[in-house]
Amino acid sequence: MTEVTPRPLVPTERGDRPADRERTHTVPYAAGVARRGPLAVGQTNMIRCILRDDPVQINIHDVWPAPDGTSVAAALDALRVLVERHEALRTTFPHRSGDLPGEQHVAAEGTFEVTERPQHADAYAGAPHRYAEAVARRAREGRFRLGRDFPLRLTLLTRDGVVSHVALAASHAAVDGTALAVLHEEWRTLVAGVPLAAATARTPLDLAAEETSAAGQRKSEASLRYWERVLRTAPQAMFAEPRLRAGDASTAQLSLRSARAGRALRAAAARTGSPVPTVLLAAWCTLAAHRAGQDTCVAAAPTSNRNRSGLARSVTTLSQDALLSLDMSGPTFDAVLRRTWGAALDAYRHSRFDSVRLWDMIGSVTRERGSRFARDVVFNDVSSVPATSVGTAEPVQDDEAHELSLLWGPEQDLPTRLLTFVHAVEPELRLSLWADPALFTRQEAEGQLTGLVRLLEAVAHTDVPLETLTDVTGVRPAPRDADWHQVDGCWISRSAVEQAVSEAAGSLPAHVAVTGGPEGAGSEGAGPDGVGSRLVAFVAAAPDGRAPTSHDIHTALMTQVALRSELLAPHHYVIVPHAPRDATDTAAWHRLPVLTEGNGRRRPM
Repeated sequence: MTEVTPRPLVPTERGDRPADRERTHTVPYAAGVARRGPLAVGQTNMIRCILRDDPVQINIHDVWPAPDGTSVAAALDALRVLVERHEALRTTFPHRSGDLPGEQHVAAEGTFEVTERPQHADAYAGAPHRYAEAVARRAREGRFRLGRDFPLRLTLLTRDGVVSHVALAASHAAVDGTALAVLHEEWRTLVAGVPLAAATARTPLDLAAEETSAAGQRKSEASLRYWERVLRTAPQAMFAEPRLRAGDASTAQLSLRSARAGRALRAAAARTGSPVPTVLLAAWCTLAAHRAGQDTCVAAAPTSNRNRSGLARSVTTLSQDALLSLDMSGPTFDAVLRRTWGAALDAYRHSRFDSVRLWDMIGSVTRERGSRFARDVVFNDVSSVPATSVGTAEPVQDDEAHELSLLWGPEQDLPTRLLTFVHAVEPELRLSLWADPALFTRQEAEGQLTGLVRLLEAVAHTDVPLETLTDVTGVRPAPRDADWHQVDGCWISRSAVEQAVSEAAGSLPAHVAVTGGPEGAGSEGAGPDGVGSRLVAFVAAAPDGRAPTSHDIHTALMTQVALRSELLAPHHYVIVPHAPRDATDTAAWHRLPVLTEGNGRRRPM
C-alpha cells in the first residue's frame, strides 16, 4: 500500500504583503491522469438542487480548528495533498445553461486558490471559532459555477502567521457533510506530519459505473417503486397545522449535550435488545409524530448510503434520501421500536435512484393524489463518521460530562421544518436541532429536546404507552379544531380547501364536504386516521351559465396545493347550476341538479 506524504510547496501570492493584510495563495497540483464519465446518482440529485435552490440553502460549510503551531505553508500543502488524493475536488460538470450536466470531468493538474486572513482581536472578540463560523457561512453565498469552479472556497484564519482555523464553503455537487468530515480528519493528520495510507474508498466515477450497470439499474427501479408506494399512502406533510405560516424563515440551531440521555440510551438498548441507533431513531420519530399529531412518521435520512461497502469514507456527495415511513399506531413505544429496524432497512436499501425520474414520478403522483410532497422532517445520524465540527455551534472544548445542556447557535435558511444531526451517542448524546420558528417557539424547540431525554429515560426502565406521551415528555400535539380532518392520511383544513377551490374556479361559490369517514379532530390533535375519508367539492356555475370543468379546477388548485400543507385537492368535483340558500348545508348541495362532475385528478385523454 502506498503512502501520500506532503512535499515542499511554494504557492504564489496575490494581495498586499504586510502581515496584517488579507492575501490570496494560488496552489498548484498535479495528480496523474485526467478522466471523464457519467454522473453518479448522488451528484445528479444535488446538481438538480444547486441549479434550482438558493445557494445559501444548498451550499454547505465547515470549520476546521488547526492543531497548535500550524504554519500557513503546512496548511496549504495539506490542502494540496487532499486535492490530489480525491478526484471529487478536481471535478467539474460542463453543461449548457438551463440543462443538467451529462458528464463529469476530472482534471489531472491545475491550481486552486486559498485566502489567508489575519484575525484581529476586535474581529472576533475572543471567540475565534464563532468568527470562523461567520466567515464560512458568508462563503456559502453565491453559486458555484459547476463547469469551471474549484468546489471549495477556503480561508485560512491566522494570528501572527500561525493558522488557527480553516473556514470553508463547499459545492454540494462535490462533497456532502460526511465527506467534509473525512477531509477534516485527513487534513489534521497531514499538518501533523503523518502520511496517509492510499485511499481505497470509491471515487465518483467508480460509483457511477456501478450505478449504470444492469444491477445498478435494477436497484434504482426498486427504489422508485418503494418511493411511489410511500408517496401514495403516507402523509403528504408531517407538519400541517393552523399556525403554520407560509414562506421560509431563518432557523436557529439548538445543540444538546446530555450524559443523562446517553446513559438512558444504553439502558433502553439493553432492556429491549435493540441497537442504540435504532432506539434513538424510534424515540425521535415517536416524539416528532406525537408533536405533529400523525399516525405515521415520514422522515428523510440522507446518510443512509454511507452504510454500503466502500462508501463510508468516500469523498463525494452521496446525498440521496432514505425515505422512512414508520407506523406510529403503537400502542406502546416497544411496539414502535420493533417496527423501526425493518422500516429503516427498507428505506435504506431503496435510497439509490435516478433523481430526475424520481421527481418526475413525484410530480405525477402528487397530481393524481392531489397533494404535495413536503420534506418536512430530516434525521441525519452522523455519529459513526469521523469527528467533525460540521453542524455544531461550538466545538467541544472540555471532557466534562453535561447532564443536560442546551446551546443556541446561529441561524440559517433551511428548506425543511425539523432537521436533526446526531453527532455522538456515547458517552453522552450530542445532537443539533433546527426547528422551524413558524411551528416551534424557542421554548417549544427546547421542550422537544428535553422531551426526547425524558422519553429515553422512561423507556430505559419500562415500556411506555403512547397515550401517555404528553405526560411523560411534556410535549403536546399540535392543536387543531373541528375544521381540521385527516383525509387520505393527510391533515387538511376543510375551510381552507373550500376557499382554495373557489379561487381555482374563478371565485365561484364552492362548498367542500368530508365524506366517508369520522368528522373532527379535537383540540389535542388526536383525530381519525382518515381511512375511507374523501373530499367532495361542489362548485356553482356563474349566473351566465359559465362553468369550469373538474380538470380546469384541479389544475388551477394544484398551484395552491404546491405551496400550502393544509390543502389536499378534492377527490371529486360536482358542478351545479347555483349555490343553495344555505351554502354551508352539504345536503342542500347534494339535492341540486348536476351539470357535470369528475375527479379532475386524471389527465384528459
